[in-house]
Amino acid sequence: MKMEYDVVIIGSGLGGLVSANILAKEGYSVCVLEKNNQFGGNLQTFVRDKTIFDTGIHYIGGLSEGQNLYKYFKYLGIIDDLKLKKMDEDGFDLISFEEENEVYPHAQGYDNFVKQLLPFFPNEKEAIEKYCEKVQTICDSFPLYNLKWDGKYDSEILALNAKQCIDEVTDNERLRAVLAGSNFLYAGIEDKSPFYVHALSVNSYIQSAYRCINGGSQITKQLIKQLKIHGGEVFKYKEVCRFDVEDNNVTSAIIKDGTKVKGKIFISNIEPKTTLKMIGEDKFRKSYYNRIDSLEGVISAFSLYLVFKPQTFKYRNHNLYHFKNSSIVWNAFEYDETTWPKAYMASMNASGKSEEWADGMTFITYMNFEDLKTWENTYNTTAEKNDRGETYEAFKIRKMERFLQEIEIKFPEIRECIQSVHSSTPLSYRDYIGGHKGNMYGYVKDSNNPMKSFIAPKTKLNNLYLTGQSINMHGVLGVTIGAVVTCSEILGKEYLVNKINQSL
Repeated sequence: MKMEYDVVIIGSGLGGLVSANILAKEGYSVCVLEKNNQFGGNLQTFVRDKTIFDTGIHYIGGLSEGQNLYKYFKYLGIIDDLKLKKMDEDGFDLISFEEENEVYPHAQGYDNFVKQLLPFFPNEKEAIEKYCEKVQTICDSFPLYNLKWDGKYDSEILALNAKQCIDEVTDNERLRAVLAGSNFLYAGIEDKSPFYVHALSVNSYIQSAYRCINGGSQITKQLIKQLKIHGGEVFKYKEVCRFDVEDNNVTSAIIKDGTKVKGKIFISNIEPKTTLKMIGEDKFRKSYYNRIDSLEGVISAFSLYLVFKPQTFKYRNHNLYHFKNSSIVWNAFEYDETTWPKAYMASMNASGKSEEWADGMTFITYMNFEDLKTWENTYNTTAEKNDRGETYEAFKIRKMERFLQEIEIKFPEIRECIQSVHSSTPLSYRDYIGGHKGNMYGYVKDSNNPMKSFIAPKTKLNNLYLTGQSINMHGVLGVTIGAVVTCSEILGKEYLVNKINQSL
């Protein structure tokens, strides 16, 4: 590692790696510093019983040729080397409710989306079409979502509420629940979640939905491969703990072992609250610091990872969003000890070994960080191993069993197929991904106060920029576009977007 670079990026999540690639392609000397053993943030995978599991990327949208994420990945030089499996075109996501046996499909392609829901709602064709039109209209109004540098979205769009917009298209309560049924993608909140977040999240999957064969970490590997081709460098076990600041410029990042890495430009891909604390409260306007510090994090999650005995559980080429009943679609995160879990997402691993049999399955449900209050001062990663104690293990075992009992209602045969069960809690997400209190998707966006959670990628320090899922949007597409926004502050938006379009 050199002692000075043009650009120093802290955190190797998707936002950091995309930013690193963009700037390295433009001739900047770039270095990425990662505190953990594995690069990639939410793209990380891990192995249990020789079975690969994803930490956060369970499927990706917009990757068919000509679509937006395809174009961004093409520019980054990684699309041709990704191993992908297209999900079921007639139902990549299925929505179900415990009080009935129906399973409602979300299909790929807008015409097909309408076609597949019509048998369940024969009198609602106009409503479903209106919903599809609303989603596409919102997406069309975001320039970078469509690889355009010019044009601005109407700020009134940010104030549209997701539940209200969905409810406006139909009086049919079941259809409303089905259309909102994948809101786990953004941890939907009834009176807060903006419709643009819903639209940008679901649109790319309706365009096309894919699983990464053997996990999303292949995206990390390809980005790092391209970064090295362009002269960039990445280092793990390099935990940045603070920054030197002089005359309103960051001069160096200081690693835990005392090493200083100097740079002309610094990009933080770590949690904004953490970034501000590391730089120092006195370096920012008090109102700005307090606003960021007061932002509410999205809820966290508890996940079960099941390894199956060979050839016992059929592979399903779709995800399932399941609810205890259709009335809780917008408040499944409100639970107590007796009602948890109220809803979950189920997703298969695409291993590439077998089209017929699954080797593993992931189930994710909401969990508040406060449930882990007893152990919040414990930290445990591959880079820095610690034991959280017997009470923590007992808590996990209790929750695993309770969750498994709930899963068995929908999948009665599943327990006898299980070889081993593993889990992660909000503490795991906090320690490995770095989100504030283990949040899944950055900060809560509120349609009632759209600008409260807006964080500009350019800070008031002359050479400090921010990127990652807390800036702009979360998700693979959202974070990729967010990195383009960050780099546009350095390179110019028109120049960069034209460069991306010229590469296609």
